[in-house]
Amino acid sequence: MRPPLGTYLRELWERRHFIWYDARQRSSTQNTSTRLGNVWLFLRPLIDAAFYWVIFGVLMGVDRGVDNFPAFLIIGLLMFRATGSAISSGAMLMRGSKSMIRAFNFPRAAVPISSVLQASMSSVATMIVICFAITIIPPFAPPNLMWPLIIPIFLLQALLNLGITFITARIGFHLPDMANVLSVVSRFLMYGSGVIFPIEAFIKHPTIREIVMLNPVYRILDMSRTVLIDGAVPALDSWLILGAWVLVLLVGGFVYFSRGEEIYGRELR
Repeated sequence: MRPPLGTYLRELWERRHFIWYDARQRSSTQNTSTRLGNVWLFLRPLIDAAFYWVIFGVLMGVDRGVDNFPAFLIIGLLMFRATGSAISSGAMLMRGSKSMIRAFNFPRAAVPISSVLQASMSSVATMIVICFAITIIPPFAPPNLMWPLIIPIFLLQALLNLGITFITARIGFHLPDMANVLSVVSRFLMYGSGVIFPIEAFIKHPTIREIVMLNPVYRILDMSRTVLIDGAVPALDSWLILGAWVLVLLVGGFVYFSRGEEIYGRELR
């Protein structure tokens, strides 16, 4: 029997130490099978950024209207990684955790929360790479007084990712094949959020452009670029739009996921 929402939230809070330990343990051991270990937390985003910069910046010249395209590209690619992972890998999350679900009795929402917390811990290294790379790569984006604003943007993105993971985790539990579909959705969102090229320069139709700019991922990237490259405070409407998306996806995703509480363990036995 599914517990009342208040009871469910209280049970989650009582297991906060378990969630934190699980996320920290997974984050610290995710690269132990490689020779360089957690150095890959820094190397992988640097290699990804370099690859896409050579393809789109050097070979294809996709830098229309962007003064500092290397910084634009690095921020877009590396900030998108966590949200793209929440969409594509969340679908296999519950089935991938079946051993723990079978062995212990705990609120199943702890699994998506731990997963996103782990990803957020790893993303701290990515944020360091972003700030380092845009500082040393010409035409340079030196540190400015607005850089600390990247912290609330980072936290809002983590909450957005959690809402998305709640939704994709339940969908993927019922329909494992959706993992392939959601991977395509993630790739489509990448090209439709201004990750690699400026939306304003490539989408000329004003209505379509405005719809795309309501996309929360676009807002995260635009706000991050405004802070890190331009040294300015993101516009109020960006905070409000992103905050509304976070609220809707986090609350709606949690309720949607928790309503399947009774079946997660039973169907995996």
